[in-house]
Amino acid sequence: MIYAIDFGTTNSLLGAATAGQIHPPIPLDPHARDQSILRSVLFFPNRKTCFYGAEAVQEFVKHDMEGRLIRSVKKFLPMRSFIGTYVEDRPMNLEDIIGVFLGELRRRANEHFKQDVDSVILGRPARFSQDDADDQFAQYRLERAAKIAGFKNVSFCPEPVAAAYEFKTTLKEEKLVLVGDFGGGTSDFTVIKISNERYKKSDVLSIGGVSVAGDALDGAIMRNRISRYFGSGVQYKVPFGSNILTMPIHLMEKICSPADISLLRKRDTLEFFRNVKTWSLGGEDREKMDRLFTLIEEQIGFELFEEIERTKRGLSEKNSEKFSFHHSDVDLDEEVTQKDFNTYTQEMIDKILKSLDQTVKDAQVPYDKIDLVCSTGGTAKVAAIRQGLEDRFGAPKIRQHNHFHSIVHGLIHMAKDESTNS
Repeated sequence: MIYAIDFGTTNSLLGAATAGQIHPPIPLDPHARDQSILRSVLFFPNRKTCFYGAEAVQEFVKHDMEGRLIRSVKKFLPMRSFIGTYVEDRPMNLEDIIGVFLGELRRRANEHFKQDVDSVILGRPARFSQDDADDQFAQYRLERAAKIAGFKNVSFCPEPVAAAYEFKTTLKEEKLVLVGDFGGGTSDFTVIKISNERYKKSDVLSIGGVSVAGDALDGAIMRNRISRYFGSGVQYKVPFGSNILTMPIHLMEKICSPADISLLRKRDTLEFFRNVKTWSLGGEDREKMDRLFTLIEEQIGFELFEEIERTKRGLSEKNSEKFSFHHSDVDLDEEVTQKDFNTYTQEMIDKILKSLDQTVKDAQVPYDKIDLVCSTGGTAKVAAIRQGLEDRFGAPKIRQHNHFHSIVHGLIHMAKDESTNS
């Protein structure tokens, strides 16, 4: 048996296959609405205990948000500067953290299938990074994490290729297909020939992608509308200084990523923020700093970004959506319009669509020769992305498939082929 794992920035799924049988995604999370989806979230209340998925969020709240909540960890794989973190006094490098999560997936699957499986095919973005060396470094780290999880045989498949593999079951004749996988951390594209015949590597005409997706769009809302309530723009004057200074942008950028907020808990950073509060020029700025301390010390970033993401999803269908967040001394209500959102995210949407255009160009086919456009991933629902696809290919060619299951189903079929050929 070979496991097929879609380890995502936001969600993860697992299926399996043998030479003669495929096993659809198994129930991984009894606490989730869709039990086949385990959110890629870990919570360590202490150095020895870890909770996963929906239970991690529940336990985080039960523990009054004390402990380490880790999410979106996949985004750090190509970042050589991010080595790891501490859980209490326990040092954990990035491979350890991901290895713990993949190990839990393997443990739950072994329990489900009642056997010990040590082979896996893992999905990976078309590009972890635009830099080739960083891209390979990211895959190396992910492979190390899989080995830490107990897998001895590890292979990889680009996620859009896996999605395309799943789409082939719906086609009756050969088609030239663009597959777009719009996830939480990356947007990935493949131009591929799909038919009922066995998949060949030569069927893939081009692969491309960019590390911009749903999390970055959430960050744009935070940066442009919400961060001002948490210290962005605060002005201060150091003792005996004459210059009026503004809160450093590089620190404020960290609150625009749910994965980075915890990095602000460093002692020297908190000390700097305390000084800024003391040196700030007015009462309103001090209130903003109080909210920033609440955000960091009470670890409400997860809940805050849940509301931001809900607002973003609402804007996929409506012209405006109300952002509403209330916790402790933080009471925020903001009406965000579709026009606002498009303005905040235009640069990011342009990067995503530019990557799509480059992938089609690399395939050396004109747009009108693409027979079908298959999009998957939750970010595919964003109105500007839908419009970008329609402008290039026409609405009749666009197909939106199961946003969360397409990749893992493709990986399962590829695991079956791998098992058959082994």
